[in-house]
This record gives sequence, C-alpha cells and structure tokens, in this order.
Amino acid sequence: MTAAPADLFIDQPAVTDGAALWRLAKDSKTLDLNSSYSYLLWCRDFAGTSAVARGADGEPVGFVTGYVRPEHPRTLLVWQVAVDDAHRGRGIAARLLDGLTARLADAHGITGVETTITPGNTASERLFTSFAARHGAHLEREVLFPAALFPDGPHDPEVLYRIGPLTDFTAH
Repeated sequence: MTAAPADLFIDQPAVTDGAALWRLAKDSKTLDLNSSYSYLLWCRDFAGTSAVARGADGEPVGFVTGYVRPEHPRTLLVWQVAVDDAHRGRGIAARLLDGLTARLADAHGITGVETTITPGNTASERLFTSFAARHGAHLEREVLFPAALFPDGPHDPEVLYRIGPLTDFTAH
C-alpha cells in the first residue's frame, strides 16, 4: 500500500460535493447506487456525520457517509465508503474512517461503529476488520438483511459488522 498523499485534506462534505460523491459511488461498481438527489440531500443533512477526502485541487477523491443511529446515539452507522480508482491502495478509506470516528467520538461520544457488507466485498471486509484491530475493538458479524428481503431482484445478503467498544480514537 502506498501512503496517502500529503496534500490530501479530510473535510465535511458540502452540498456542492453531492454530484462528485454520486460519481464516485457510481464508478466504484460495488456500491448500491442511490439517486443523485440522495447524495445532494446526504451532503446537506448528514454532512456532520460524513467525511470527504479532497485532493490538491479541492475536488473529492473519496468519501464516507454515515449517521448516528437514533435508537443508539453512541453508534455511527457507516452507509457508504468510496475512493476514486486512481487513488485506491493508499489508505485513504482508512484515513477517512479514522478521522470521521475521531471527530464523532469528540462531538457525540461515539463508542461503536456499524456497517453492512455484502459477502465477497473483500476491500470493505479488510477496511472494517483492520479498523477494529487499530482501535482495539471487538468485531461481530451477523446477517442483518437476508437476500429474500430485497424486493428489487437478486441481491446478496447484507452482513452487519458491529465494532466496539472503541478505545482508541486517535486518527491514524
């Protein structure tokens, strides 16, 4: 893995980033692509619980979207993670996730992270497994949504990754 570029800047997304986030998700070829409208709305309503990596030109090269679970206000649910193909393999996703979690630990007392991953998405499996290890946290996996629940055709099951309690919030 090549080190993340020194000129990379981690920031909160702005509404004007919505189109770029939609394109990054679309180009990932692994994420369920939501409507472009949803990315604009996400950048407006959930910017505080999301993060964007900007290159030297200020344009987004990666993002993490998430929200604090209403019934579990110390848990961050990570919705999507994407990094531009030209910037993959440099630790940007890990840096985004660590930075976002550190920010939310300070702001909201976050002590746990949840996400869902479809079987075979090895990049996401590695990202969240290594995140748990870096933060000294326990990792549990269980099927959250079996394939049969999805009404729009074939869909792999969504496996819930529950990570916590987190003990080290230092962004790495």
